[in-house]
Amino acid sequence: MRTRSLTALSATVALTLLVTAACTDDDEPSAEPSPGAAESPAGDAGAPSGDPIVVGSTLSLTGAFGPTGIIHQIAGEQFVEQLNASGGLLGRPVEWTVLDDESDQAQVTALYERLIGQEEVDLIIGPYATPNIISAMAVAERHGFTMPQHTAVLAPLMTYECQFPAWSIGPEPNSYVPEQVFDALDSLPEPPQRVAFVTNQGGSTDFISYGSPDDDGDPGAVQIAQDRGYEVVAEIRYPPDTSDWAPIAAQIRDADPDFVFNSGLAVDPVNLLQAMEQLGFRPPMMFSLFPAPGPLLGLGDVADGLLSVSIFEPNDALIQAAGPDAQAIVDEFQSRAEAEGLPYTSFETQATASWNAWEILVAAVEGSGGTDQEAMCDHLHENGADTTFSGHLEFDPDDNNFWPSTQGLKQIQAGDWVMVWPADRAAAQLQPPVG
Repeated sequence: MRTRSLTALSATVALTLLVTAACTDDDEPSAEPSPGAAESPAGDAGAPSGDPIVVGSTLSLTGAFGPTGIIHQIAGEQFVEQLNASGGLLGRPVEWTVLDDESDQAQVTALYERLIGQEEVDLIIGPYATPNIISAMAVAERHGFTMPQHTAVLAPLMTYECQFPAWSIGPEPNSYVPEQVFDALDSLPEPPQRVAFVTNQGGSTDFISYGSPDDDGDPGAVQIAQDRGYEVVAEIRYPPDTSDWAPIAAQIRDADPDFVFNSGLAVDPVNLLQAMEQLGFRPPMMFSLFPAPGPLLGLGDVADGLLSVSIFEPNDALIQAAGPDAQAIVDEFQSRAEAEGLPYTSFETQATASWNAWEILVAAVEGSGGTDQEAMCDHLHENGADTTFSGHLEFDPDDNNFWPSTQGLKQIQAGDWVMVWPADRAAAQLQPPVG
């Protein structure tokens, strides 16, 4: 359901939402189970009543992150509607107030201050993209709010003990990601040898490539590649607002790598592949860190074989492993995404991270019996949260609440994304470099 179109949504949108708890300390918890999305179809519980519980957040509904932000909005709307259809949260209806941060980190702080101070929302949930989440986290900490967040994986900077990640690459993502990528490459009969690193200088992407800036800090992908015997033929760093990709493409072409490691996000790899194609160069193999999944598929053969990270793909084996509710969630999301005209309508990593975040928020409210922020935070530390797609999550403040990773690698094959690594979760074999 919509109260305003996604493309025009730059002000508050009241949506039936997936969220949590009562606004007063004396509310009694409902006897209804928490929503695992499809586990409580409409009609299983009485209609929620009373004052709504309002959840506030921003999302990047326009700007560079827009193609990914819309995924989080669709998943959140779906979760909320199902929550309300199954009796609401603690017996009360839930509403979601969403503000468009326009993919601009500078707006996030003011918007979350508005949500908490002026809108007086009961609960918050994080935005999309690590820089935006870090800004929102600072506001949450000032006001003592518990904040589940979808996608920030820069664990060393996520120091607020009441932020709870819905996507984890463990407490050291700067080593986890490249080790996983190079393990996968080393499994090939003829692994690539010459690597070009192309890095977005913002937030987690730069950290994955270079690790901690401290002299004694943990290294990132560049140093790990060298330590593992790969020849690093180029290191190219670009600002997040890059619009001219031709010079970057030319540097890559001149370095002639057989593997491009793009620490990028959103449509960065789309711009990069198009710019290289215009120069007549196509790398034999490429990885991109946090891309919007649909735009890459729109490139056709140009993007075939590209690798990225994934916490879930709607491949049959993974759906079955997620349990009986997973298929209905996946199907409903696809229907909604098709109605919005998304270029890629599958329920994959971004939607999964969003779903996890809402389930964490619901677990905090239901487990604590209300919307007292400290009690919610304590409950998650003591009990964790059950999620449909990532199982039971435990949150250790000593690791900045980053749980042991379930992340794998996916690859574009025959025009679709499939999980290819690790082998015990793969739906297809990893394709080797082209040519």
